[in-house]
Amino acid sequence: MTDQPAATARVTIDPDFGLGTVDPRLYGTFVEHMGRCVYTGIYEPAHSTADAHGFRGDVAELVRELGTGLVRYPGGNFVSGYHWEDGVGPADSRPRRLDLAWRSIETNQVGTDEFLGWARRQGVEPMMAVNLGTRGIDAARALVEYCNIPGGTAWSDLRVRHGARDPHDVKLWCLGNEMDGPWQTGHTTAVEYGRLAAQAGKAMRQVDPSIELVACGSSNAEMPTFGEWEREVLHETYDEVDYLSLHAYYEEKDGDRAGFLASGAQMDAYISDIVATADHVRAVRRSRKRMKLSFDEWNVWYQSRFPGERALPLEETPRLIEDTYSVTDAAVVGSLLMTLLRHADRVAIACLAQLVNVIGPIRSEPGGPSWRQTTFHPFALTAKYARGTVLRTEVSGPLIETRQYGPVDALDTATTLDPETGALTVLAVNRGQEHDLGLRAALRGFASRYRVVEHLMIADADPDAANTEENPDRVTPRPVRETRVTGDGELEAVLPPVSWSVIRLAPEDRA
Repeated sequence: MTDQPAATARVTIDPDFGLGTVDPRLYGTFVEHMGRCVYTGIYEPAHSTADAHGFRGDVAELVRELGTGLVRYPGGNFVSGYHWEDGVGPADSRPRRLDLAWRSIETNQVGTDEFLGWARRQGVEPMMAVNLGTRGIDAARALVEYCNIPGGTAWSDLRVRHGARDPHDVKLWCLGNEMDGPWQTGHTTAVEYGRLAAQAGKAMRQVDPSIELVACGSSNAEMPTFGEWEREVLHETYDEVDYLSLHAYYEEKDGDRAGFLASGAQMDAYISDIVATADHVRAVRRSRKRMKLSFDEWNVWYQSRFPGERALPLEETPRLIEDTYSVTDAAVVGSLLMTLLRHADRVAIACLAQLVNVIGPIRSEPGGPSWRQTTFHPFALTAKYARGTVLRTEVSGPLIETRQYGPVDALDTATTLDPETGALTVLAVNRGQEHDLGLRAALRGFASRYRVVEHLMIADADPDAANTEENPDRVTPRPVRETRVTGDGELEAVLPPVSWSVIRLAPEDRA
């Protein structure tokens, strides 16, 4: 870090300019039966830390530290060929199935009861998906009955016989997964999917009227049907569903690191386009309901390194897309989280995909250790501190040029205000790659003066530095002592190139 930053970015933080309230489900993650996310990820009965249910204790501890409040299950592409009945009942009698999504052998040793039991012990809300690829209405409503009815019916009594006396009480349900994608088992058109989703959702709500439903939006913004898919699906499902899904993955392409660091610009435009489409359908239907969004798959994923599922050998628990993440990747993940926060008025749910091993913030080895990837830290610290009301923070300062998105602000930032304690959390990324960036944030309209409680930063002289099994703490948050609030009420900080920061402020008149 140099003594003087090359340039300064300015923002104003004012409690009167709120964007929305952070839904805790914005800090969700995802467990799919893919690669080593389940087996040797969260579940490994032979591991030295395994609990009585076979789930790894060391991974469970890291999941708690990560701070996720929601976990989506069991897919993902996997769910479109999944028979949930294969994963319940005595484990020794469950069938071994060929999973078409990831060309793997699924042992079904972990299924609905095991996952929901783990989620309950972890203190996280489950978000279940139903198969609308190879199955449909009957299987979906039966699964809701199995999970949520206390007893006295065929499916609920079966759950009780399987050892789950109390209902799982799952409230959040995905109506299929990425049904616009040609890679998806059961891929279909928007109208066909929309009609099936509406029918399945209606039947599921007849079983349990208290559940919430998520319809499939586009798999990504580059799909040829993007926009039209959302319009047609919402036309069919608007009255039956509560959320529309979005999925997006980002990676550095063709050496354009500047564009990669600006990935939040694409996510921002993507969300805005979906909101506009949803509001168009609302207007056409004369509806009073404002559709919320579920960004239930997002992350950095180097898809260019993945050969595709058809090129994979058929095996059990394969090592799939176990990307090792760098400081640069952590900055991008932190920036994407800021983008989600700035859309808190419409994005209620989001899931970092996935939780362990498969492009996860947590890595583990069979019979061995588990550790935090670089991306673990911005997620955990944001989930811990960025709560309450998101405040509007317009940036004035230097720009960086990108091939993909044109000029973007060098500073990416978001701020939250805890209305009970008055605490402010300022998140910041310096997207620049060469120079320190000064941050000056004017604190306006607050009844109290503020002090800096803590400034933690992810940065390194090597932006490609990563955590590994051999060196699991190569990249960790480090405290910054120089950050201060000046006498005229401005927050001052210096942000190194390719860095992510969380700055916590508290009113001086509160302990």
